[in-house]
Amino acid sequence: MPKISWRDVLPFALAVFFVVGSLSNIVAPGSIYEEYLKWGYPPWFHFFTGTMELTAAILLFRKRTRLSGALLGGTAMFAALATVVIRGEYAHAVAPFVVATLSLVVGWISRGREE
Repeated sequence: MPKISWRDVLPFALAVFFVVGSLSNIVAPGSIYEEYLKWGYPPWFHFFTGTMELTAAILLFRKRTRLSGALLGGTAMFAALATVVIRGEYAHAVAPFVVATLSLVVGWISRGREE
């Protein structure tokens, strides 16, 4: 049985998170849509965020584009983190902080490993 490394599992887990997040943002049930408006973003911004997350997920699935996916996903999560911290919604900052950190880890382990 082949040994599966965390270096291979972590990018896939992160990609799955971004797929789920992208679908939540693109569909944007009322609560998510209202939060974007409350934070001062334009009505279409949830589509932009969802598209960024979906693109990051797609890029994370391939080793050749994994670094780009980690950078794009990390950027989206740092923006989410900044939004909730600026608004004083610190309880909402945990998930973006964790995912942004994991994106940095994936980016770090992916640099120079294109195959």
